[in-house]
Amino acid sequence: MNLDRRRFLLLAAAACAPAAPAFAGVNHLPLTTAFKNVDRYHRIMTKARAAGWGQIPIGPRTALLGRECLGIPYVGYTLEIDDRIECPSANFNGLDCWTFFEVALGMARLLERPKAVYTPEDLLKEIQWTRYRAGVCTGNYLERIHYLNEWFIDNEARGNVKDITRALGGAVPLRGRESKEMTVLWKGYRYLRKNPDLRPQMARIEAKVNTLPVWYIPKGSVAKIESKLADGDIAGIVTNYQGGVCSHVGLITRVNGQARLMHASKNHKQVVLDQTISSYLNAFKSHAGLIIARPLATGREVTSRATYEANLRALGA
Repeated sequence: MNLDRRRFLLLAAAACAPAAPAFAGVNHLPLTTAFKNVDRYHRIMTKARAAGWGQIPIGPRTALLGRECLGIPYVGYTLEIDDRIECPSANFNGLDCWTFFEVALGMARLLERPKAVYTPEDLLKEIQWTRYRAGVCTGNYLERIHYLNEWFIDNEARGNVKDITRALGGAVPLRGRESKEMTVLWKGYRYLRKNPDLRPQMARIEAKVNTLPVWYIPKGSVAKIESKLADGDIAGIVTNYQGGVCSHVGLITRVNGQARLMHASKNHKQVVLDQTISSYLNAFKSHAGLIIARPLATGREVTSRATYEANLRALGA
C-alpha cells in the first residue's frame, strides 16, 4: 500500500489499541449500556414518521429533529461508557454539544429509509457510520473521531456532509493550531484514564490531526454570510485557544429569517435555541469563528475503501 507517513498514522490507529471485539457493529456492549431512554427516542421517531418528515430535505429535517431535543439536559462525557470497550451509543437522558448534533443527524438519516418501527439499533448503526473513521467501530476507542475538523473531513470523504466553509466567503486558513486536548486532559476521559497505553497512540492521532487543513470564517465576518446558512447546517465553533480547532458545535436553525444556533449548552444546562450565530460568536472572547458542514441526503455514501482513501487525499488528509 503506497501511503505517506501521515496517512499511515490515521489508517493504522485502529490496529494499536488493546484487544477488543474484532468485528464491526453496534453490539459490543449491552444495549442497556449503549442506549439510554429508548422511550424518548421512540416518541420522537414516531412523531417524525407520522408527520412525514422523511419527505423533507435532510437539512431542515435535521433541524426539526434537533428541536425535538430542546430541553434535554446538558450532560458531558456521555460517550465514556466503559473502561475498555468502545461502542456506538446514544443517551436521550443527557446530551453534550457533539452528541446533540450527532443524534439529530442520525435520526434524520434514518427517516430516508422508511420503516414501520425504528429500533435503537437502527440509530446506533447511523451513529457508527458518522462517529468513527471509515464508519466502522470494532470496539476500539481509537477508532472514534475526537476532533470536529477531522470529523468534517472524514464524513465528507464518505459522502455524508459537504464542508461549505470556503464557499460561503470570507474564510481564511487557520495556522499553528495544536489539537492536544485528549492527551493533555486525559484524566477527564475514562478510556484514557483506565488504559494508559492508549495515550501515546492518541498523541500520534493528534499529530495527524494537526496536519489537516482548516479554513474558517472569522467571527467578524460571519454576519455577512448568515443569509447563506441553512436549516440543519452543522456549525463548528472555532476557538482562539490551543487544544483543538473547535470548542463547541451545534446546528443552524432559521427562525424569522435569522440563522440561530441550536445546541446543547453547558451554560444553559440543556439543549436550547440560542441567539443568531454571529451574536453568539461575538458574545465570547474565546470564540474565533466558524466552520460549516452541510448534511447530504443518504444514498450517496462512499463504501469503497479505495474511493474513501482517494477522497481523504483530495481533502488534504
